[in-house]
Amino acid sequence: MDHSFLYTKKIILVDDEPDLLKLVSNILTDDGFENIVVAASVKEGIAVSRNEKPDLAILDVMLPDGDGFLLMEQMRSFTDIPIIFLTAKDEAVDKLAGLCLGADDYIVKPFLPQELLLHIYAVLRRCYKEDAPLLKLDNCAIDFSRAEVSRGGEVIPLTAKEYTLLEALARNEGKIVTVDALCEALWGDNPFGYENSLNAHVRRIREKIETDPSKPVSLITIKGLGYKLNTRK
Repeated sequence: MDHSFLYTKKIILVDDEPDLLKLVSNILTDDGFENIVVAASVKEGIAVSRNEKPDLAILDVMLPDGDGFLLMEQMRSFTDIPIIFLTAKDEAVDKLAGLCLGADDYIVKPFLPQELLLHIYAVLRRCYKEDAPLLKLDNCAIDFSRAEVSRGGEVIPLTAKEYTLLEALARNEGKIVTVDALCEALWGDNPFGYENSLNAHVRRIREKIETDPSKPVSLITIKGLGYKLNTRK
């Protein structure tokens, strides 16, 4: 899927751990994001946000001069950009608090690069709309704006889970998306135990998009890793 319009969005990262700032910045720039700015405290985050006017903020909960919740509250006085929190695995209360305060999403540390990107793509697409293009596969086309598959003159509707799964794969077209990342995209923060359900959704999608579901050419299994979606240029 063409998501080049997302790459122009400016993202601010606020965290007091230099290694994490570097890691997240590298993940984003390697994927194609062009405008990344960083800050290491609440005070710096406010200053950078006012000057740079980012389109998305990724905030750590724990900061040296306060916390991400305080930073979000202050940012809300001059911007309504979407906000994602970074939380540690045992900070369930913080995750709930962030969402209750109006955060758009949260990401649990440690995270896989693909998990981070899937969360960011999802938030950006919700907040910055662009007409969804047709995604052409070997035997069909997927219309994400209508959640439909067009194949040989037939229109086949997608279920919500099928749509979410295909969208996650399309954002990474031609690249492997891990089973864990796909399960998290479908079932949230606790994806463990859903692998059989994921396999069942993959089988049903193949029945809709493949000429021969038993010999897929578009939705490919990468044994031991996950799946990838091959598109037709």
